[in-house]
Amino acid sequence: MAKNEVMVDEFPFPSQFMINTKPLSLMGHGITDIEIHFLQIKFTAIGVYLDPEILTHLQQWKGKTGTELTVNDDFFEAIVNAPVDKFLRIVVIKEIKGSQYGVQLESAVRDRLAEVDKYEEEEEEALEKIVEFFQSKYFKKSSVITYSFPATSGIAKISFATDGKEDSEIEVKNANVVEMMKKWYLAGSRGVSPTTIASLANNLSAELSK
Repeated sequence: MAKNEVMVDEFPFPSQFMINTKPLSLMGHGITDIEIHFLQIKFTAIGVYLDPEILTHLQQWKGKTGTELTVNDDFFEAIVNAPVDKFLRIVVIKEIKGSQYGVQLESAVRDRLAEVDKYEEEEEEALEKIVEFFQSKYFKKSSVITYSFPATSGIAKISFATDGKEDSEIEVKNANVVEMMKKWYLAGSRGVSPTTIASLANNLSAELSK
């Protein structure tokens, strides 16, 4: 295996990703899964790419261990809010319909928005468009979903790529929805993938102590 790749479950993730001519580093990775009758079912492999500049926004946590940071939701709030480029690469392990994934995303984002009283008509419309985007997709094994969150704008790009089909993408322009999509994957104890959260905490702890 090349040094510039990290295996997440059975899938190689490049250790860097170029976004707008800027290299983002793979700072965390993990999976989404559930356990049914002691059987682990894995759904997706996740890579979180961040501009290394994020470390300048996390200096107050210098010296903390990965274990301490894993349970510190303020730390993950700072990651979500840091004005740096972020990129999520998600690879499908278990085949599902795109509509199932879209509904999961919709309900996670809607619940978070409702909690902070930000779920209005505009947010509902933006979410409907995302659900519609995934509706017609079929998530075959090895299909790739990416989320691109530019440093300063409240806009996100979601793309979907699968064998034999043209890549497709959608732009999400509602800043509240974009924030909660970030939080779905990156919000500490409430993130969708505890393994990814722990990996981010451990790697960032190591980077901060350099």
